[in-house]
Amino acid sequence: MVNDLIIIEGCAKHDRRSQQLLYDKYSRFLLGICMRYAEDKAEAEDILQDSFLKIFFSIKDFSGTGSFAGWLRKVAVNTAITHYHKNLKHRYHIDIEEYVSAETGISSFEESFYTSEELYIVMNELPAGYRMVFNLYAIEGYKHKEIAEMLGIDTNTSKSQYSRAKAVLRDKLDKLGKLKKSY
Repeated sequence: MVNDLIIIEGCAKHDRRSQQLLYDKYSRFLLGICMRYAEDKAEAEDILQDSFLKIFFSIKDFSGTGSFAGWLRKVAVNTAITHYHKNLKHRYHIDIEEYVSAETGISSFEESFYTSEELYIVMNELPAGYRMVFNLYAIEGYKHKEIAEMLGIDTNTSKSQYSRAKAVLRDKLDKLGKLKKSY
């Protein structure tokens, strides 16, 4: 396996072989990230393609400090956010008041086992804004202030969307757990 530094140097020189090696090595990892922000696999693949274009054109800017995989992840997340903003007007919007789900209280899911496919389906059922904030906060580790700046929303909106996303997820997982127990 070729060292990342050699791949980076080759990609900085626009070497096609190095670009292919980078794609082969990291595309599955980055597609997984893109899937968390997309409505479906086709959209995730579009985001992935845009991410690789940005990576190939800006790889010379990678300073070498920190993790290369972390830098790639950041490019993919930022590309997903850009994609989200660009396509926001085409998405179906749900008024927040119509989609409020009451907190179900402290639920225990220890008895339930969810497959990654079930979790993906439940996550994908969230409204796009909720899913975006949930992913950025809970999975990527951004702070609400950072999320608000990235998405162009108020910090309190980020916090409330995260809270509502958790409530909706909790409710859906609770229902899925009860459904699975009835088998």
